[in-house]
Amino acid sequence: MKWKIFLIIFTCFLISCNKDDDGCRGVDCLPIATQTGAGTFGCLVNGEPFVDNSGRFNCFYQLVDNKYYFNISPTFKSKKLVELDLGSIGIDLEKIKKFSLNDFSSGEGGGAAFFISGEGRNISTNSNYTGNCIINKFDNENNIVSGTFEFQVFDEITQTLYTITEGRFDAKFTE
Repeated sequence: MKWKIFLIIFTCFLISCNKDDDGCRGVDCLPIATQTGAGTFGCLVNGEPFVDNSGRFNCFYQLVDNKYYFNISPTFKSKKLVELDLGSIGIDLEKIKKFSLNDFSSGEGGGAAFFISGEGRNISTNSNYTGNCIINKFDNENNIVSGTFEFQVFDEITQTLYTITEGRFDAKFTE
């Protein structure tokens, strides 16, 4: 009888546990900052962790018409935040290790970040809500890019300010 009670309690314990409830809080849930092309991406959005360790997210660095284009786009399908993009136009990551995240549509040097809310709206950085990205490692021979970032965006419709902090990525990029 004690054995059956133990099995019932143990089974209930296993059912109540899930992958997202591993005891971590905030920054402790983010992947460690590496520089090996590990395929990791994580950040806090208003203190809530968002992580994509799949390594399958889009990451590219390309030279097109004498301009460099960089973009990294993880997805978070099980969260309120569906996608987050970081990118730059006209920045040679071998030479420039820090760039601003502001108005991505300008087509000039600089960068931008935005995410697509669960309602399908793009919420972008702009001249009022900005941030920065620091490239900690750029290895063009092995196609590895690693960095950190932070920024803010404001959703005009819901009047919500999103503060993205402790951002980090370590990925292999395509050319």
